[in-house]
Amino acid sequence: MKRLFLFLLAAVSVGAGACCSCRQAAKLQQPLEKTSWHLIQIMARDVVPTGDSFTLMFDGAGNASGVGACNSFMAQYTTTPQRALHIDNIASTRMMCPNQSAESEYFDVLDRATHYEMDADKMLLLSNGELIAIFQAKTE
Repeated sequence: MKRLFLFLLAAVSVGAGACCSCRQAAKLQQPLEKTSWHLIQIMARDVVPTGDSFTLMFDGAGNASGVGACNSFMAQYTTTPQRALHIDNIASTRMMCPNQSAESEYFDVLDRATHYEMDADKMLLLSNGELIAIFQAKTE
């Protein structure tokens, strides 16, 4: 009987700990909208964030904005409760950037996005199940 009691006590302790870690993970998760996102990986290549380059923000009203390598952009977006994400009508300023090819790839990846996943302070962009970019919530 004493063993059964100890076993049940251990099971309750493990369950309570798991619940606590779930709450902590939920606290760490950033909302998609009204969070400033900084690109840290594109097409399985790391990106070192510098200044305000390669940023993205969703305003909650269907408008996205940010900066590529050097050009500001605006776009429209839609989401669903199943985390589908479509970014359309990307329009940007047209300054010549030193890293123009990286900016073009960035805009292409945004255009190809079909879904997103959240992992604490990271947002993963997917295109039909393929991971195409990872963003990290920008800390001010």
